[in-house]
Amino acid sequence: MTTGPHKAVLDTLTAKGRLRRLAPRRGLDFTSNDYLALAESHALREAAQDALARGVAVGAGGSRLLRGNHPEHEALEEEAASFFGGETVLYFSTGFAANAAIAATLPRQEDLIVCDALIHASFRDGLRTPHVLTPHNDVTAMDDAIVRWRAAGNTGRVWIAVETLYSMDGDRAPLPELVALAARHDAMLLLDEAHATAVYGDRGRGLLHEKMGAQYEGAPNIISLHTCGKGLGAAGALVCLPRLYRDFMVNRARGFIYSTAPSPLMAAVVRAALNVSAGAQQERTQLQALVRHAGGWMKRLGLAASGSQIQPIIVGEDSRAVALAAALQARGHDIRAIRPPTVPEGTARLRVALTLHVTPTDLDVLFADLEAEMAKA
Repeated sequence: MTTGPHKAVLDTLTAKGRLRRLAPRRGLDFTSNDYLALAESHALREAAQDALARGVAVGAGGSRLLRGNHPEHEALEEEAASFFGGETVLYFSTGFAANAAIAATLPRQEDLIVCDALIHASFRDGLRTPHVLTPHNDVTAMDDAIVRWRAAGNTGRVWIAVETLYSMDGDRAPLPELVALAARHDAMLLLDEAHATAVYGDRGRGLLHEKMGAQYEGAPNIISLHTCGKGLGAAGALVCLPRLYRDFMVNRARGFIYSTAPSPLMAAVVRAALNVSAGAQQERTQLQALVRHAGGWMKRLGLAASGSQIQPIIVGEDSRAVALAAALQARGHDIRAIRPPTVPEGTARLRVALTLHVTPTDLDVLFADLEAEMAKA
């Protein structure tokens, strides 16, 4: 068996300091997306136990279009639509699968997808139709791309795809300007709320709700994706969309049609997670206090604070990011180096994720250790 090409790729990654390996958890959590510390919470454990006690199945046994469609899926979708204010909801097993299915299924060949340059890999993997990447958070560049496309005689629909809170930079999309842009061009606006769900907005409904108000939830030209494995502490993804597009996804989204349905047990847990999120304002306030505390440290160290629970510490060189992460891990902080292609060339970084697993005192120790290690470089 020939292994040369694959080994050559791995050797190249090793030489560049980019070889990935699975690593165990170590020390205090500064790397997960379990922002409200729900993943191991009593509330979700109890929800799982209660669901098992009333006979909810662990596995679905088939795709949703065969025998895999379970009452827990339908109950979750109905409750999620009410929670987020959407017309309908479709539940996927992962956010990656949901994003890829949206990108691959809804836009048509005569359409144009305009994506932020930092849009998640899952959305990029689904791209099948004409698309253009525009500079990060540059609404004018998006507008210009649409105008040029129309001027060339194209008459299809425009789809604008962004994350509301970017996973590696921790900055927010300019939602008011994007909503206005979509309205001006009669475009569909695709919002990935993965890192905002449960953390922002009334009841944790996300940044669209926080920035634009409830009247935009369920708008006919807005589709939002809320992952369940980050702030909600569970697994899967909820796509809020008009009924027409939900029906189209059920009939044409290959990632939905040909996948075994998500676990009914997990659907029951997500239902509980939505209820927990609805009453978790104190936890969101506590998390924002950690964000402010971290921001003070970032300023002290001469670093740019993101203003969110994701704080990137840009190092630059891949090897330096790896070494700095290893040094902090040795001091008891579970923090990982993020390298290209996940982030642009020359921007290798530490991604400090703030969760309710840590305290302000833990943050003080982390940043003091970071300051000491950076001084050695």
